[in-house]
Amino acid sequence: MNCVVISPGMYTYGSMLIAGVISDAGHHVSLRKELTADSSDVVFLSLFSTQHLTDDNIRSFITRHRGRGGKCFVGGPVSAYPEMVLGELDCDAVVTGEGEDTVREILAGFHTGMEGTASRSNDDIIMTPRQPPASISHPVPFIPEDIGNENIRGASAYIETHRGCIGACTFCQVPRFFGREIRSREIDEILNEVRAFRDKGAKKLSISGGTGSLFQYSNGMINEGAFIELLEGMADIMGPKNISSPDIRVDCISDDILEAIEQYTIGWIFFGLESGSDRILQLMGKGADVGKAKEAIIECRNHNLKIAGSFIVGHPLETTDDFEDTKDFITENPLDDVFISIAEPIPKTPLADLVLKTDMQKNPTFRAHEGEYRSLNLRESEARAFDLMMHADLYKPGVHVVTDDIFTLYLNEVKKDGEIIRSLTELLFRYYS
Repeated sequence: MNCVVISPGMYTYGSMLIAGVISDAGHHVSLRKELTADSSDVVFLSLFSTQHLTDDNIRSFITRHRGRGGKCFVGGPVSAYPEMVLGELDCDAVVTGEGEDTVREILAGFHTGMEGTASRSNDDIIMTPRQPPASISHPVPFIPEDIGNENIRGASAYIETHRGCIGACTFCQVPRFFGREIRSREIDEILNEVRAFRDKGAKKLSISGGTGSLFQYSNGMINEGAFIELLEGMADIMGPKNISSPDIRVDCISDDILEAIEQYTIGWIFFGLESGSDRILQLMGKGADVGKAKEAIIECRNHNLKIAGSFIVGHPLETTDDFEDTKDFITENPLDDVFISIAEPIPKTPLADLVLKTDMQKNPTFRAHEGEYRSLNLRESEARAFDLMMHADLYKPGVHVVTDDIFTLYLNEVKKDGEIIRSLTELLFRYYS
């Protein structure tokens, strides 16, 4: 059988993994970032963002492909709300949950009502139970020949080391998709995969999994030795300047972990700080307060690490005082890089539920900004994102001047993000109501 796995815009690890499963099952497979396929191909669309559901190019591709007699299945993080996927995309079925086993069964012969799928039957949607969690051990992913050209936050690819997250952040899909139990791969299997990526031309690799130091976490304990052994092994293969383990919770570090990151990686660490307000952090379910975040930054500085932090503005319950607390946090704790985003209500998360209970006119994402940026015609969440971007630049180490070009870049970025979030929120309201 001829199969095509498509991950629009970039090669995600999930798309490479599914393509590897298909190849291991004895089928011919190709992996693409572009929306192209022959009529004889079975297409698996790996969609990693709710934004894909509103993409007219994706919609028309599916319609054309099925109109020529081809089959099209959709999977990935968007499958958390299959009713929405089926309402927006005219695919044959949605693969729900972890898709490795379901994809194998589809290739053996798809039928409506197959376990692990959602599909249409006339005007009805047939939902079946998700498959049990897939084995964390799997074949080497299907690595494209041009993997060396990929640049995802500085890496050619993110290597999966484990699934699940002990956190319960209300805006995050990971613990709802993979669960809160940590399921870790064997180190030898991961390192074999790293060699395969290197041999295919990958220049830099990063650890995925939400929080890298949760690798082989069990019984409420971080396995520092396993994480350090993993970093050392990856560095031996790729070189320490070609390895990163950026995403770590502020409450999942230690001196030994930070020393290993300093020794075996590019020397950067990425914290999901999200807010400088303890009240908002509690509402977000972060599980760590502002004091813990400050301690983590100091510890990283003691190990000569560069620190990046992400912040979310526009939480439905975020007040002006909460936002000012975030600005004060950045002032008092300068970061080497900062990423600002507007709160996105990802389907089937507690944040999405809260957004749906909030009057649109009170939601900062919809409410007009009436402060100092009112002449720019921004919504409140856009104004906060814009203000925080410029504020963060003032406190980064070194001199960072907000030029006219940077001002325009930031302004256009927050307007685009705000428009996308509003569109996705309206989509949620349509399906939940």
